[in-house]
Amino acid sequence: MLRVFNVVGARPNFIKIAPILKEMFSYPDLIDPVLINTGQHYDQEMVDFFFADLDIPKPDISLGVGSGSHAQQTAKVMMEFEPVCLEREPDLILVVGDVNSTLACSLVGSKLGIKIAHVESGLRSFDRAMPEEINREVTDLLSDFLFTTSSEARDNLSRLGIPEDRVFFVGNVMIDSLNLNMPRARQRTIIKDLGLQNTDFSLMTLHRPSNVDDYEIFSRLLGAIDKIQKRIKLIFPAHPRTVKNIEKLGLSKKVAKMKNLQIVSPLGYLDFLALMDKSKFVLTDSGGLQEETTVLGVPCLTLRKNTERPVTITVGTNILVGLDADRIVEEADKALNGKAKMGSIPPLWDGYASQRIVKNLIEQFSD
Repeated sequence: MLRVFNVVGARPNFIKIAPILKEMFSYPDLIDPVLINTGQHYDQEMVDFFFADLDIPKPDISLGVGSGSHAQQTAKVMMEFEPVCLEREPDLILVVGDVNSTLACSLVGSKLGIKIAHVESGLRSFDRAMPEEINREVTDLLSDFLFTTSSEARDNLSRLGIPEDRVFFVGNVMIDSLNLNMPRARQRTIIKDLGLQNTDFSLMTLHRPSNVDDYEIFSRLLGAIDKIQKRIKLIFPAHPRTVKNIEKLGLSKKVAKMKNLQIVSPLGYLDFLALMDKSKFVLTDSGGLQEETTVLGVPCLTLRKNTERPVTITVGTNILVGLDADRIVEEADKALNGKAKMGSIPPLWDGYASQRIVKNLIEQFSD
């Protein structure tokens, strides 16, 4: 029996782990899946939201590490995770994405001689000012099984000197979750609840520290958002950090004047999908939304200078608009005028990545 520790820590992890867990449970005689929530995402109400929406079982183990600086949070996860590994003796630790929990659990497992599987290996922004970039690099170096979403990811790992027999192109588990849950999302009442039934609207997210911690950058982005919301209603599920910084940086009056910007509390996965599906376009600084919009055929304007998901640009509907207010408004206008960039779905983004991952692990451990 293959005992697998499946690690989640923050919102994107829940979306990625859900289809993998579902697939593991279909092999009860071969796999013993253990779900571990590090508690890096410490808003318990939102965590419960996502577990319910994604039909994820209650975690077998919760570490409850909470907030802190990157160093503090990583250290807390390592300190709590190591005793669990020593007690439960997993054969494999499966980590997803690039959050601090991903790095921390990989470090612990590697030093204890436990095999590591990394889902979403090889993604690179080539910007080490992003803490996630360091997490990606180190986790990939420590991993024994590296599951990739695109050919670019494989190329990045090859340049790192990782042997080809450790790298497996399987597709994108984010799309597994999207395909699995979209029928339920389309049954949600969120569009009616927000009074959007007969209204064109776009969806926006903004949470990266590089965008919302700096007054000049945040103010510039809000200038572009102000012009866009005069053209179309903008729905903004606001991250608590962003809300706090609007007040802290003295931007509250500027935001309050934007009558067509509708700020709402953070949403669950299904409600967010329902809105994204019907959006004219999406404004975001998130990573995963670039992938989901590509599959849904929704134009995506990414408010960043770089992306670790270039396939969403070369193949998908994503445009990297950076932080230039004029460029952001220009691309939004194109989307509103029916001139948005058209895209297609990347290879193997077909909803079966989790099946490929689990099948591969069974084969690897049965040798």
